[in-house]
Amino acid sequence: MPELKQMHSGHAPAVLAFERANRAYFAASITDRGDDFFDQFTDRYNASLAEQETGVCAFYVLVAEDGSVLGRFNLYDLEDGTARLGYRLAEEVAGRGVATATVRELCRLATARHGLRTLRAATSHDNTASQRVLTKAGFVPVGPASPADLGGESGTWYQRDLQP
Repeated sequence: MPELKQMHSGHAPAVLAFERANRAYFAASITDRGDDFFDQFTDRYNASLAEQETGVCAFYVLVAEDGSVLGRFNLYDLEDGTARLGYRLAEEVAGRGVATATVRELCRLATARHGLRTLRAATSHDNTASQRVLTKAGFVPVGPASPADLGGESGTWYQRDLQP
């Protein structure tokens, strides 16, 4: 059974393998991170861990029984009880309810561990899979997302008010 774990330094090789293995799959629905992301992965990963240490962000990985990473689920800009949610799931487990279940679990952790009351997530108009995940996880559309919010694409902001 996959387990949602807060990201730490030991996850780096599995996270990089996950990003490489799913790069083309992700690029079909979201902006590609580019070669620089992979060339500078170690520095970026360590910067993310440092940022997590400050409490501004919280990064999670969905880890399979064999230690491989099946997804990344991140909380950004934790402030005043709110945060932005971002996630990506491996192609091999997409379409099976894994993302929805994990987003629901992250909503629980957002309240219990991070004291959050509201989560927001933006998705492009073309990313119907992400729209379904958010809706099934209890998020509701709250307004337009600009191209600046979504790497050049227009979309919709979704929001979920969390219960303590």
